[in-house]
Amino acid sequence: MTGTAADLRDFSGLVMLVGAGKMGGALLEGWLRLGLDPAKVAVIEPNPSAQISALAARGLRLNPGAASRADAVVIAVKPQAAEQAVPAVARNIGAATLVVSIMDGRTLQFLSGALGTAAALVRAMPNTPAAIGRGITVAVTRNVSAAQRDLADRLLAATGAVEWIDDEALMDAVTAVSGSGPAYVFLLAEALAQAGAAAGLPRHLAENLARETVAGSGELLHRSPLDAATLRENVTSPGGTTAAALAVLMGENGLAALLDRAVAAATARSRELAS
Repeated sequence: MTGTAADLRDFSGLVMLVGAGKMGGALLEGWLRLGLDPAKVAVIEPNPSAQISALAARGLRLNPGAASRADAVVIAVKPQAAEQAVPAVARNIGAATLVVSIMDGRTLQFLSGALGTAAALVRAMPNTPAAIGRGITVAVTRNVSAAQRDLADRLLAATGAVEWIDDEALMDAVTAVSGSGPAYVFLLAEALAQAGAAAGLPRHLAENLARETVAGSGELLHRSPLDAATLRENVTSPGGTTAAALAVLMGENGLAALLDRAVAAATARSRELAS
């Protein structure tokens, strides 16, 4: 796992970002925060934000008309736009260009076919905490050199941790766990607030308690060297209130069983979309 994102001030090539929506914009923000010169970035985005448009004054190439060979092309469009977006960037890809895709469900085989060339490919799955630099991305490669993988790691680490896998088939389960996972956590906060209100708390207080409890517990898990099970046990006194609640949550049809079913459903759907 990547611990701290590498400095990008020494990067001397050109990065082309195709799609600068929420995730693409988060990557761009992370690159600039790590010292990447805006003049070394080209952005293809038909509806750029005011912030991205303003970067053109600092040298960023916004929707360049002429074909430019890029050292790295990062494709961050929605999967349904892939059939149009991916072939369009083939003219920007040279023999040594690295292509990184963060499109959900679009396989390495799809990318190779859409580009029409045996390019160096990275398929990556980030998640939404990337927006605050606390995401995690899982990536898999094809035809990638050690130097190109290092570059991909540096670019992806701008939004958080990075894990590398060798088997692309695992990406469906990755999507189900970390890609969709933030929604599960937000649902936990939502349901906890509803339960607090049902127990008699004022709605605003229940929502604030749930939000801060989920956020604080996540930060504790992030910072602590202890695993989740040990942290849970540390909160639980024998015969106490937490133990009473966990007897329900950890029962036969409790949270673990629900998450098994939820992740299995998301994994199956990811496979359907990829095919």
